[in-house]
Amino acid sequence: MTRDSPKGTLRDALKGADVFIGLSVGNVVTADDLDLMAPDRIVFALANPDPEVPPELGTAHSAIFATGRSDYPNQINNALAFPGIFRGALDVQASEINEAMKLAAAQAIAHVIPEGTLSEDYIIPSVFDKAVVPCVARAVAAAARASGVARRRAKADDSPILE
Repeated sequence: MTRDSPKGTLRDALKGADVFIGLSVGNVVTADDLDLMAPDRIVFALANPDPEVPPELGTAHSAIFATGRSDYPNQINNALAFPGIFRGALDVQASEINEAMKLAAAQAIAHVIPEGTLSEDYIIPSVFDKAVVPCVARAVAAAARASGVARRRAKADDSPILE
């Protein structure tokens, strides 16, 4: 088996990069590090409770900045996905949660944002947006049926409980 052997530093990896997705530890990226990246950079600093770069710096040095923190715009939180994924899987008694269902959930979340409202500070709906759970549940149930893991077919009048 061959494994990648990364060489270089985080700074080396950031040089010219368009996107940074951090899932590590807080405060490992500086403003100078971000300035090494391409113009109009996108930064997802998702370590919690302290993101890889402080939000004040990330926002000032990025075209789009997202964090796991709820006190800043563009909070990336798994609470957006899980209630709807579980509801959709339960509604069709799915035998598993597969990649098609996870992809359907991600696409549903992306489509909750109304046309014309997408902006640098609004790339993902809030965890409090009541449209998210039923939208994700419907998409996940449909993906479960399409991928053959649904053990229950929806009836014409069926709809997710959480509407």
